[in-house]
Amino acid sequence: MRRTAEYILLSLFLILLQTSVVNFLSIATIVPDLLIVWIVYIAIRQGQFVGTIAGFVIGLLLDLISGKDGMLGLAAMAKTVCGFTAGYFYNENKTVQTLGGYRFILAIAIASLLHNVIYFLIFLQGSEIQWWGALLWHGVPTTVYTTVFGLLPMFAFARKYLS
Repeated sequence: MRRTAEYILLSLFLILLQTSVVNFLSIATIVPDLLIVWIVYIAIRQGQFVGTIAGFVIGLLLDLISGKDGMLGLAAMAKTVCGFTAGYFYNENKTVQTLGGYRFILAIAIASLLHNVIYFLIFLQGSEIQWWGALLWHGVPTTVYTTVFGLLPMFAFARKYLS
């Protein structure tokens, strides 16, 4: 119960951080998605089911708080798929090694790319913008930036727990 409360509080904090402060870290229009890093962490720590639920709840709260797209549920769906996908990296006996190694970064990269594919595929329906162009010029750089940003918790975790 205590861990759940910590996850909820940290999730709310990261949602507020993502919607306000992270924009100052932008390179052109590309910003890292801290929430994907957090969802991948939860999925690797707790498993696929919890990661999927966390992705949905975090995405829905992000939709409700930001409300910028006018498509309620789009971030919830994309982040749900992220949590589900990251759950494949869960191994009860190797959680510490996964979080402190390249598998954590690989999970972030795959989840982030999948998130962007789903997001742009639905968001751009009926618009003049080509899906491939948006994915190439915005989705892939966002994935790379999010993955690079995920190195920070990976190194911190590796240093703290694997030394």
